[in-house]
Parts: sequence; C-alpha cells; structure tokens
Amino acid sequence: MTRFARFARLCTSAVLLGAAALAQAPVRVTTVPAPAGRTTPAAVKGWPGFARSPQHAAQTHVGSQPLNQIHWTAPVDLAPQYSGTALLIHYGTPMASERSTVVFPLKTGSFGGFAVQGRKSANGALVWSTNTDYAWPPYNWMPSVGCTLTPTNTVAIPAVGGTILVRSDADAPTASVQRLAFFGLAGYLANQATYNANVFIDTPITADAQGNLYFGFVTFGATPAGLAGGIARISASGVGSWVSAASAAGDVTMQKPVYNCAPALSHDGTSLYVAVNDVAGSGFGFGYLLKLDATTLALQSKVRLKDWAFPANDAYLPDDGTASPCIAPDGDVFFGVLENPFYSNHVRGWMLHYDANLGTQKLPGAFGWDNTAAIVPTSAVPSYGGSASYLVLTKYNHYAGTGGDGVNKMAVLDPLTSMVDPVTGTNVMDEVLIIAGPTPDIGIIGTYPNAVREWCINTAAVDPLRRSALVNSEDGKLYRWDFVSNTLSETVVLTAGIGEAYTPTMVAPDGTVFAINNATLFAVGR
Repeated sequence: MTRFARFARLCTSAVLLGAAALAQAPVRVTTVPAPAGRTTPAAVKGWPGFARSPQHAAQTHVGSQPLNQIHWTAPVDLAPQYSGTALLIHYGTPMASERSTVVFPLKTGSFGGFAVQGRKSANGALVWSTNTDYAWPPYNWMPSVGCTLTPTNTVAIPAVGGTILVRSDADAPTASVQRLAFFGLAGYLANQATYNANVFIDTPITADAQGNLYFGFVTFGATPAGLAGGIARISASGVGSWVSAASAAGDVTMQKPVYNCAPALSHDGTSLYVAVNDVAGSGFGFGYLLKLDATTLALQSKVRLKDWAFPANDAYLPDDGTASPCIAPDGDVFFGVLENPFYSNHVRGWMLHYDANLGTQKLPGAFGWDNTAAIVPTSAVPSYGGSASYLVLTKYNHYAGTGGDGVNKMAVLDPLTSMVDPVTGTNVMDEVLIIAGPTPDIGIIGTYPNAVREWCINTAAVDPLRRSALVNSEDGKLYRWDFVSNTLSETVVLTAGIGEAYTPTMVAPDGTVFAINNATLFAVGR
C-alpha cells in the first residue's frame, strides 16, 4: 500500500494549495502549415489512441487472441524511477495501426527524454523510432505522454513548447516528421526558448474522424502569443486554435485541463468534452467538465463537478489521476473524480454520470478516481435481464488503509438501475457483474485478511466478440474476465508484480493483446 500512503500525503497537502486567478483569454486562431499528403479521411481501424475511440469506449473491433503465451516484450521506460516498491508514472497508451504496427511512447531517461516506436505486432521487430523533445510540466506523479494515430495513418506526438510532431506514416520504416504549433509555427520558431520554458502539453492527444487534433496545455509564464493554459485544436487542414480554461469555463480561477485527461468527442464529432481545474501547476484542484464546440471551442455547456454524497462540496480533480470522459452510445457522459471530504468514500471517488448536455446528473458508479469507464454491449453479458442498452465497466478497488477492506474488484454496472452503496448509503449504479482480484496481498493480510492485489488499469479493453475484457493486475498477471461465466478464464504471468500507477490494455487488429506491467510492454496471444 506504499502507493496509497504517498497518495494520502499528497491529498493532505493539496488541501492547502491555492489557485491564482487567471484573466480570461479569447479564442485565438492562427494558421499553421498543413501536414503534407492529407487525403479525405476514412474511419480509423486498429487502436488509434487512448481507449481506442474518440469517445473512449475501449471496445475492440476484432476478437482478441487467447492469453496462452507472451509473444514478445519491449521496454516503455529505459530508466524507471521507483518510489520504494511502487512505480508512480502514467505510461502512454500503446496504439495499433490498421496494419497492426504497434506504436507506443518510450521514456529514455530518468526524468525525461522520450521517443516513440513502431513495432510489428506479430514479433515485436522494430520498424521505426522517432525521438521527441517533449518535456513534462511540473508533476507529483509522472504524467503520460499521450500520442495518437489519425485517420490518414499519421502519428501525432507531443513535443516541447506546446508543439506536436507529426510522423507521416505509422507503418513505414522511414517517414517525414513535421512540427506543428497551434499558435503559429513561425511564432514558435522565433521564440523557441520562451515557449519551451512556459508551455507544456498536459493531456493525451485525441484525433477525431476527420483528423482534427485536440489536446490540453498548461502555461507557466508569458508568451508572445499571450497563451494561457487551455485546450488546443489543430484541424486536419492545418488551422490551429485555442481557448483558455478560464475563458472556456467562464471562470477566471480555472488554470488548465486536468493532467492526463484525454479530450473526448461526441458521436457526431460536433462536441468536445474535457475537464479543467483551478491548480496552476500539479495538484488536487476543483473545476468543471466542459462541453465545447469541436470546431470553434466555444462553450456549449458545463457542469461544476461535485461530490455525489456531499453535493455541496466540490469533487477533487487530481492531476495524479488519468480519468478521462467516456461517451456512451446514447451520448451520456461518464467521468471519474475523487470524493470530498477525502476518505468519505474510502478513496474510491465517483464515476459521475451526466446526460450529453451535462444538464442532468444521473446515477454514478461507486468508484471513479484514476479510472476511465469502458462500454460493454448488453449482448456480451447474457445473464443481464435489465432494460439498459449498454453497461459500464469500471475498476472497483476498495483500498485497505483508506477505510476499505482491501477486496479490490472489477465491476460491470447498470447505468439505469440503482443499488444502495454500502459505504455512503447513497444510490449508485447497480452491480451486474463483479469480480475480485485473485491474488492475496501478502503484505497486509494480517490486518486485512481478505485483501487482494489491486487491479491496475485506467481503461480496460472490452472484447464484445469474446464477451470478455482484458484486465491487468498489480499481481503481475494479465487476465481475461469472461462475462458469460463471470470468471477469470485465462491468465498469463507477466512479472512478479508491482504497485504501479494505472495502465491501459489494448488489442491490435491481429488480435494480439497488449498490457504494460513494471515498465514493460507485453504482447500476448495464442
């Protein structure tokens, strides 16, 4: 439980943090050079970015291979920085092109230095490697370096000074790399030192079906373009725009998008969802979930994020988490937060639930922090007899040492049916399926006799064809959670196990399953 002891200390200090007011900044639009070779975009297959789709539903489009053996491994960190027995870094999601080239960021130094690699899914052979000069903003836990693939098979990579690098082909051994700046490339090139010191990308990049790119950034000083932490867009035709978090939210205290919060898009691509908080650097802030016009970045609607059990209290939006919005098939929005008062929900937080316009709050899930919901078709759960058209998969840990019993679970929840939460006595989404981790937590079973190792996913890969999900555990194993039998039907041992920040799972178009454990990417299949 070293990770959560440190987490609790961070939360205690976070209460003392103040947020400096930030003057509203207007939407600014500048033209940047368009990437070469743009064609009419088609729908991207494969696994192009965080939680696969721009809605972050995390569903495969192919059946995943059986978890029989490890095909190959590759490091995602050449110099892991351990905190005791824990690894407090959020690794960027692995991705896969339609041709099953697996693309992932690689940390090359102890406290920075990054490259992005493309490897063959079948055997791990290195196809290409591209360095990026991306630098982290100040942090408590090391943030993710969130790349994405576009519908034209380019690779968008975070870079220094709020810029991005675009590699022209995710599959080719050699390809051109072009730098883009949402505030104007000429301005960046004329003032590189200023931008590099003061502007940092702080979220994964999301690409929509047309190839437009969206991401968050944070600022720490003045720039010639007058940037203030906010949300950036670079269109498929090369037009850059941005809006400050303060202006977007209509609240001068808002400083930036929450670290690691990947922007999500509505199903028709017209609206963009992202969370912003009032912390100037990295910490535990309060703020809003925003719905913006995906073209103009103008505010469409917003909701102040509140604790479910104590609705007068703002929920915490921690920069140490990875919660991102998930947009369900009916347009409903799910977003994870931490509870306030702290410990009042045993550090489980809430998976808050809203309608598409953020105007109606619906039943939440009983666990939310550092977690992005995934969508499970009801057809994948034959035992379900309710009326919902889809179900929601979340982590369901119940941490020992924070009020919980250490019985850490995964859950499939019904968004329409309520149950009484045994911790808070409030109504939450009903449990359709739950499954506990199978490995006793030896270090604490003397105090917590039923404690098991934590699930360590921030988003699971749901396989509707095999009616299952691929879930990674801090016991060092990758499991298939079978929704038909509600069992962990397949297991493969990756490592001896480690306490680590939560990681994503992914399925490539050839069905190979990918998981990160102890700074290593594992390719698993038949």
